[in-house]
Amino acid sequence: MLEMFLCSLVTILPDYLYRRYAQGKRFGHEINLFSVWYELRYGITGCLMLTILLITTIFYYHPSTHSAVTYFRSVPILSEGIGRVEDVFVGIRQKVKAGQPMFKLDSSKQEAAVQTAQRKIDEVNAAFGEAKAQLAAAKGDVEQARGSFDQAADELATKVELNKRSPFTVAQREIDRLQRLVQGRQGTLSAAIASKEAVEVKINSLLPAQKATAEAELEQAQVELDKMTVKAGVDGQLEQFTLRKGDIINPLMRPAGVLIPSEAGRQALIAGFDQIQAQIVKVGMVGEATCSGLPLTIIPLVVTEVQQVVSSGQVRPTDVLIDPTQQTRPGSITVFFEPLYEGLFERLPPGSNCIANAYTNNHDRLSEPDVGVGEWLVLHAIDAVGLIHALILRLQALVLPIKTLVFSGH
Repeated sequence: MLEMFLCSLVTILPDYLYRRYAQGKRFGHEINLFSVWYELRYGITGCLMLTILLITTIFYYHPSTHSAVTYFRSVPILSEGIGRVEDVFVGIRQKVKAGQPMFKLDSSKQEAAVQTAQRKIDEVNAAFGEAKAQLAAAKGDVEQARGSFDQAADELATKVELNKRSPFTVAQREIDRLQRLVQGRQGTLSAAIASKEAVEVKINSLLPAQKATAEAELEQAQVELDKMTVKAGVDGQLEQFTLRKGDIINPLMRPAGVLIPSEAGRQALIAGFDQIQAQIVKVGMVGEATCSGLPLTIIPLVVTEVQQVVSSGQVRPTDVLIDPTQQTRPGSITVFFEPLYEGLFERLPPGSNCIANAYTNNHDRLSEPDVGVGEWLVLHAIDAVGLIHALILRLQALVLPIKTLVFSGH
């Protein structure tokens, strides 16, 4: 309507003025209700053509959409396993901080596992003391065996030396006996040394490995015990949290409630534009929006990201071949807007539906020296008609409360 009014100022109005003052035709006589089309046919035809051209230009170079939402994701409050609630630490709609405990499940089994793992560590520590005592005894056995071996070896060496100096002084049977005694005591010494080394291996390798295993089991049991206390992952507010002591929590079927993060829906406005505008919407474009959750307010925005794919073309592997003719609705280009200034989304409730505009800006192109006169005029006209779309958005912001409260039937 606004476009037709503006176009009539340069088409129908000049045609009427020409008929009225140049041709002398009078309104109500030559120009009446029945002859308006014939008398003003050139102006009316030009107005309709110019209106269609203007609307096409505005909506193509300055796209608009009613499908803009401040999407947000809630965090379901779930435990990692099924359990019965033992204690609840927060209220129904309480604000929580990250890491704050919310409720605790029955943890008797996990506490028993922690105690069992702790007992294993105590057993290993006791085994260390026992092994140290065994090592001291083994060292004594080695010293004793070494002394016996040295004594027997010295006695054998003495008898052999005497026999060399004075043959047949010592009987050969005695020398053979001493040699067998030295060999036996050598074996006793080797066995004592091996026993000592076994105790050292036990102290230096086996028991530390057993202790590390027991400590790992204790850590795992403690992790499982800590999981019984469910904590908030982010700052936010609890919603639909009606958990009570004795309830059963099932992560697959029965969550405890939802947690709405404090920053949810306050970072970006996600809008869907028609596919025909895929070549127009670019990162860095300035935009505006008016939202139902914040009436009579225009929020300045900037395009920060344009999704490179259209969701309607997504394919999932199935046993049915795709038939493109069954695609009833064409997908849209997903565009991410962020507020041009900080704090603009603070008063906007997350999940609000909005009307968003994006404006083409040819300022950089117009400043280039190689722009021709025709291109200069076209680019200026494109930028100028953006003002009409901005005005339409403000009219929509004014009409939105009336449309919602009066004409919606609620």
